[in-house]
Amino acid sequence: MLLKNTTSIVLDPPSIESVDIRLLNCDIMERGKNLTPKKGEEVHDFLGRIVMPGLVNSHTHLYSALARGMSYPKEPPQNFLEILQKIWWKLDRALDEDAIYYSALVGAIDAVRCGTTTLIDHHASPKSITGSLDVIKEAMWEVGLRGVLCYEVTDRGGKKERDKGLEENERFIKDNKKNSQFRGMVGAHAAFTMSNETMRLCGEMASKYKVGVHIHVAEDKSDVTDAEENYRCSVIDRLKENGILRKDSILAHGVHLNEKEVNEVKKVGSWLMHNPRSNMNNRVGYAPLHLFGERVGLGTDGFPADMFEESKIGFYKRQDSRADENVNMAKLLQNGQRTISEIFGQKFGSLKKGSPADIVVLDYQPPTPMTVENLAGHFLFGMNSSMVESVMIDGKWVVKNRVLIGFDVESVYEKSRKVAKKLWEKM
Repeated sequence: MLLKNTTSIVLDPPSIESVDIRLLNCDIMERGKNLTPKKGEEVHDFLGRIVMPGLVNSHTHLYSALARGMSYPKEPPQNFLEILQKIWWKLDRALDEDAIYYSALVGAIDAVRCGTTTLIDHHASPKSITGSLDVIKEAMWEVGLRGVLCYEVTDRGGKKERDKGLEENERFIKDNKKNSQFRGMVGAHAAFTMSNETMRLCGEMASKYKVGVHIHVAEDKSDVTDAEENYRCSVIDRLKENGILRKDSILAHGVHLNEKEVNEVKKVGSWLMHNPRSNMNNRVGYAPLHLFGERVGLGTDGFPADMFEESKIGFYKRQDSRADENVNMAKLLQNGQRTISEIFGQKFGSLKKGSPADIVVLDYQPPTPMTVENLAGHFLFGMNSSMVESVMIDGKWVVKNRVLIGFDVESVYEKSRKVAKKLWEKM
């Protein structure tokens, strides 16, 4: 395939280039000016439209996709723990295979329409654990997305559920070790719902299979208080002592980490994932991004995977806080591609020769000069997900001319509405 007359952009480090891009199977094979079509080559002329690497949602929960419009508890939650107890822990316990599948399908459709090509998902369904990651994988594969999946291990449902969660992680990691589209991690809920034994089992599994642990860390003050009062140490100390603090681990939120704890994370090199919309919605506070360093990415924590919107809201919150004015939101977004590059062992996010062909086409006409120096300004104040015209993943068109290929979206949504209604009634 040959993509003619593209305006190729990368956010960090910023670059803009008018270039033709040649693809072979699922990779970028060549790029240059005025490339001549070869015999039998499929040619697409983009007439100067913007192409950019596919976006990555670095921490999400697809199982929340059917919660949209769900009624609030009669006695509204007063704090973060009550939000978990009265909403999310009721929802995840009500999930069955149908609800898991349609949550993942709806979430994947939302994602790809917004130019998000990879989801790093953190799943929980205590009454339907075994095989749940395969159900999510199937739904994502049907849409065409890439995924890094895990099951949330926790002690809140007892030893039997905990062990099933460990088994689900191990099975999925082993089954997808060489899969070019899906990989597994060890999932863990958060330190405050896990004993040291359970954390140690997660750390040992991660070490055995040379993968990271995907876990919530200091999202709310309760996580910090639990470690201090019950274990006489910090949350990060517990992660470190039990083998979870690893270079390839993903620590979501980090809102209540102090400078000493962040420095421990930075020494090891774990990824810290910022989730601005979720943090604001749950009123847990504002993460100290100015301390986080280079290995910090951007997730939605279950909000739809519109990374344009997440970036903008993250930027405005950053401006309003005045605490971390040197933090580059474009870099956070690009770091999602760096994260999956490490996980898959391929170079995502560059649109250079040898990169996987995960490409987003934007119908954005800049009304002012667009340069390397002001590219971030155009991204934050001009571009948005409604401009996504086409999306390619692994060398295949998934969205073309704003149409999701091979899907009757309305029939999917008709079924998902019925599944959501049943889920709400079970809750």
